[in-house]
Amino acid sequence: MTTTVQSPLLPDQRLALIERARLSVLEARDSAPSPWLAAPIERSWRRCLAMGQDPHQRVAFEPVSASAMRQALEASQPLIQAAAPVIRSLSRAMVHTRYFAILTDARGTVIDVDGPVDRNNPRAAAIARVGVDLSERAVGTTAIGTTLTDHEPVWLHRGEHFCHDNGAFSCAGAPIWGPDGHCVGMLDLTGVDVAEQPALKHLVAQSARSIENALTLAQPHALLLRLQWPGRWMGEESTGLLCLDADGRVTGTNRVAADMLDLASSDSTTHAESLFAVPLGALWDAARASRAPMELPLWSGLRLQVQAQLSHAAREGSTHRLPLRDMESALIRKAVD
Repeated sequence: MTTTVQSPLLPDQRLALIERARLSVLEARDSAPSPWLAAPIERSWRRCLAMGQDPHQRVAFEPVSASAMRQALEASQPLIQAAAPVIRSLSRAMVHTRYFAILTDARGTVIDVDGPVDRNNPRAAAIARVGVDLSERAVGTTAIGTTLTDHEPVWLHRGEHFCHDNGAFSCAGAPIWGPDGHCVGMLDLTGVDVAEQPALKHLVAQSARSIENALTLAQPHALLLRLQWPGRWMGEESTGLLCLDADGRVTGTNRVAADMLDLASSDSTTHAESLFAVPLGALWDAARASRAPMELPLWSGLRLQVQAQLSHAAREGSTHRLPLRDMESALIRKAVD
């Protein structure tokens, strides 16, 4: 039995298929799904048409008002600080590609830019400015507007942008989720008149997860739980982070932990003992003993690897103790309750 491996499209073939999609969806207004276009991009095109946008309209890349810019920057300080080291590290991966990074808030307002922006190129200079509104309503389909609407990583190349004016751009985008379970912004990697780099979709998604982890770790907490499924490596990309205060209430999670624990959002009403079928004291004892990851049951019947770690303040003087020898009897009492 032989397996046929499909060869990747040549650059000219790729652009030809994009042009066919534009003629079908944007010019002929064909309502049938386009076979030449990724579904998130087609949905964005149709949203733009529904808003009354014209693919041939001029794109000005206007900034938001001064007051709106100040508000966006002030509200986004935790995101900007968490993203800064991650964005700087991207330059190593993209050093010879002429792509640069754009960070926006949840409304699509640029709050940070980093990388080799060619300020002599008017297209690059137009979008790589703090305060510019790059939302879908303002500039049509881009990785930014598509990501912030669908909340999924996306790759767009040249004519896949709704407006003809934006046909020089190629970009990848991924959403960034805050510790409360809500989208706080997105990370975009953009190039102007550059070769297509679909692998940047993976890079931007991985970088967004690193930013989410930094946001979670910055939350006030007394106890940090690292979560992983049994048999899996406790590595950065796929590890859940759950922050607890001294009383065991959840103060923040990353997206991985939220998915593992089936948490739509996290707030102070969620308690560790409503998630794990063990007493809180057992987690504190494990953290004090710096134990290796241990398998713990959830009330759903599933089990997770859990590694508990005390915050610096908790190491200084916590009084939450439960002798490990009492763990079994405590579990029995809790099960009966």
